[in-house]
Amino acid sequence: MSNRIQLGYHRHSSPSPASMSSSSLLSKLRLVTVDVTGTLIAYRGQLGDYYCLAAKSAGMPCPDYARVHQGFKLAYADMSRRHPCFGHAAAMPTAEWWKACVRDSFARAGYDYDDGTFERIFRRIYATFGSSAPYSVFPDARPFLRWLRGRGLAVGIVSNAEYRYRDVVLPALGLNQGSEWDFGVFSGVVGVEKPDPRIYEAALEAAGGVAPAEALHIGDSLRKDYAPARSLGMHALLLDRFGTAEAESWRRSGTPVLPDLAAAREWLAGDAKEEAAAPVTAR
Repeated sequence: MSNRIQLGYHRHSSPSPASMSSSSLLSKLRLVTVDVTGTLIAYRGQLGDYYCLAAKSAGMPCPDYARVHQGFKLAYADMSRRHPCFGHAAAMPTAEWWKACVRDSFARAGYDYDDGTFERIFRRIYATFGSSAPYSVFPDARPFLRWLRGRGLAVGIVSNAEYRYRDVVLPALGLNQGSEWDFGVFSGVVGVEKPDPRIYEAALEAAGGVAPAEALHIGDSLRKDYAPARSLGMHALLLDRFGTAEAESWRRSGTPVLPDLAAAREWLAGDAKEEAAAPVTAR
């Protein structure tokens, strides 16, 4: 894998991973990695909103939202299977990957445009999703990331996304490398994607060889975030921002689940307060 940012931290021996409790955890951490979509940012509106605007900009009627959404899910899954990590292994240009995906999305939804019309529609869609327009930042995201960095922890982004998240989308949303995060591991850049544990290994390496027991990952997917991080011995925590039924099964299985990053900060800060209040024994 390539394109990893070395932060200059040095590996040192660490205790084995502790059970998932805030007690004493914060003091052991050197790195916190975070997912992006559903953890730091959310989509604005529906996919159909943006496909509709793009179609109208080319003089075409608005496609059916439900059909386009279903068509996109199938097309995206197929492209991800045939050309994973946004075509990384085949050195496929990102725009070409998305062009094939969007064309197939429309085809599966029953819309067949001539080449000129499709090109105009695609350019609008590609530009839109390469900007901040379709996204919003959760209000607790920036304060949480800055709080972590203010405590001397490295913060890494781990995301199944292509380079535009790193170079354009996150900065446009005010989530900047150097102020909110230190490094990013993006599947379209490194060529491995969640739930493959190697993407988390890449994050540990990018942080300078941090041991798994010194790292915490926060995301919103049991399969893509929690399970692979824990398989390496990292600590892990899930967010359930939308009160999903699925999260109840996570809790019943013993997985730590919190409603948002404000709660995660409170949970972690409780550990720091306990340590600060502990009496010092004279030697």
